[in-house]
Amino acid sequence: MASAHPTAPNSGAASAANAGGSTVRLHRAVFAGSFDPVTFGHLDVIARGRRLFDELVVGVGRNPSKESLFSARERVDMLRTLVAELEAAAPGAPVRVEPFSGLTVDFARKVGASVLLRGIRNLSDLQNEVQQAVTNREVADLETAFVVAGQSFAYTSSSLIKQLTAMGKDTGPLHKMVPPLVVSKLEAKKHARHPVLLRLLADKDAGGE
Repeated sequence: MASAHPTAPNSGAASAANAGGSTVRLHRAVFAGSFDPVTFGHLDVIARGRRLFDELVVGVGRNPSKESLFSARERVDMLRTLVAELEAAAPGAPVRVEPFSGLTVDFARKVGASVLLRGIRNLSDLQNEVQQAVTNREVADLETAFVVAGQSFAYTSSSLIKQLTAMGKDTGPLHKMVPPLVVSKLEAKKHARHPVLLRLLADKDAGGE
């Protein structure tokens, strides 16, 4: 959610000097989320963002009031590994992954971004995201760029992946939704009987009574 107080207009983008000495505006975007865990859908948005902006900052949010399956450190490490693979596989803008807490708009200002990048999976996403985009523009002078997810990612979410991990007999179905690195991390969390997964399983059992 955006800050409640209007701020001075964002300067827009970082700048750098070109070979001739003149200043060139660098368009930096922030793609923020909890990434608990990161999915192929998230990576698709990052790959598209690399083709749209001069630099992309992936912000890994920390919400103290909500228990996560993966710690902030684990999520950052997974994303940095997967982003490095993306960068090695295809040309595009550089990407850096940073943890943050608090408001996304404050993080965007801190890193000098002028745009928030968001992925749209379906019409429900669009309705919610447009409302937030208008708020961010009005009170924080931040524009939002939307990219539409591929059809195969339309109904994939981190919440669904956690549910499948908790309730499934095996992790086979997850291979279509998350990279092998994430599957192995999910298997380890299940083997360790992580409280988040146990709670999801208990909720399922209670619902079936």
